[in-house]
Amino acid sequence: MSKELIETGTIYPIPAAQRYGSARDLFTIWFGGNLMILTVTTGSLTTTVFHLSLLPALCALVAGNLCGGLLMALHAAQGPALGVPQMVQARGQFGTWGAAFITVLVVLMYVGFTASNLVLGSSTLDLLSPALGHVKTVVLIALLCVFPALAGYRALHWAGKLGTILGAVAIALCGFSFLTAGPTFAQATHCAPSDTLVHFLGAFSIIALWQIAFAPYVSDYSRYLPDTAEGTRKAFIATYAGSCLGAFLPMVIGLVAGIGLATNGSVIGALASQLGWLTWPVFAAFTLGITGPVGMNVYCGTLSLLSVLQTFLPRYHFGSRWRIGTTLTLYGLATWAALFMADGFLQSYLEFMDMLMAIMVPWTAINLVDYYLIHHGSYQVSAFFEPDGGRYGRVNISAMFCFFLSLAAQIPFMSGHLYTGPFARLLHGADLSWVVGLLVTAPVYWLLANKFSFQTSSHIG
Repeated sequence: MSKELIETGTIYPIPAAQRYGSARDLFTIWFGGNLMILTVTTGSLTTTVFHLSLLPALCALVAGNLCGGLLMALHAAQGPALGVPQMVQARGQFGTWGAAFITVLVVLMYVGFTASNLVLGSSTLDLLSPALGHVKTVVLIALLCVFPALAGYRALHWAGKLGTILGAVAIALCGFSFLTAGPTFAQATHCAPSDTLVHFLGAFSIIALWQIAFAPYVSDYSRYLPDTAEGTRKAFIATYAGSCLGAFLPMVIGLVAGIGLATNGSVIGALASQLGWLTWPVFAAFTLGITGPVGMNVYCGTLSLLSVLQTFLPRYHFGSRWRIGTTLTLYGLATWAALFMADGFLQSYLEFMDMLMAIMVPWTAINLVDYYLIHHGSYQVSAFFEPDGGRYGRVNISAMFCFFLSLAAQIPFMSGHLYTGPFARLLHGADLSWVVGLLVTAPVYWLLANKFSFQTSSHIG
């Protein structure tokens, strides 16, 4: 049973002898991986952007995490059965070339998340050491986080355990500070005029997306669990509980910190002003705990990019050296982006989340329908790596049609700084495009997939 320090496996199936993962490790990697400043900032959107008061914002946090987390955890249950990264498994739904197209978008998404984490990590470090400046703090945070991404699976689990401990300390200190704030915290419970259904739905959507955005890499960690019914069940439960609870707690901190804060204000600054003398230990814990989340984003972005390369060079073996080299490349790109993202971060991050919503929803709907309702978890994994895609072909026209159909259906319901669709305007700016995307994609794909088998002309190759 190999437990190497530097992971040697990349995008290829994990042999049964190396299935040494555990549900406890899955819980901590998702619980600890959510205890970070970026999660705090996401929670603050409920009060800074959507202007909800405490009780409606809490309801949005609970509902968004439970609904989005359910979809995310259903993907996690696929890992033990197939033993490959999530975006390699997407070849069973989209074909090899079709999956490569979707995967490139996923790579860009996780580079964006990495850059966002580096920006907020540098902001917390800047409050602790103002003399360093933005460039130095970004570089220091990047250097702090690089080892888990390079070492791979086991190091990322260690980082998850560290993040769980540090994040729990930070959350406890924040909770103590808020509960002893007296009138300031009590005022947060008062209802605001902006507590409307439209604002609630907008906040709920952003929180649900936070969980859905993990879906393209959640099987990257559960693939090390044993291929048994118990392994699948534990992967689902540990991932669902760890991610929902780990996200909810820091989001509550962001929610309270954001009350009364202007949309373009600094959530980190507001949190620091409320923490007072606790600022240093809380921000130090969040800064050190960011190593796991940043490493996870880069690691899974690397596996995704290697799967794209393997699609067009199917006879070449992409081993650990390729993983390390690709990791450094993506990490460098994210660091470069972080150096230019500080200004107007909150609005830019919200627009980024809106873009992710449009991309992730059709992919997750197609994947879940295909896995649970069409194939019932039974795939020929070896065909994922055949030059012509084997029985799954190069392009599944049904899946690609549904993907672009979903994007087209979402456009009128999108609401953002750059574009607001006609139906979104009728809903006073509420962005329900992701709900429309799910309702369109899932049934249409189910009908097409049942009508056209994988051996018909619905596949190219």
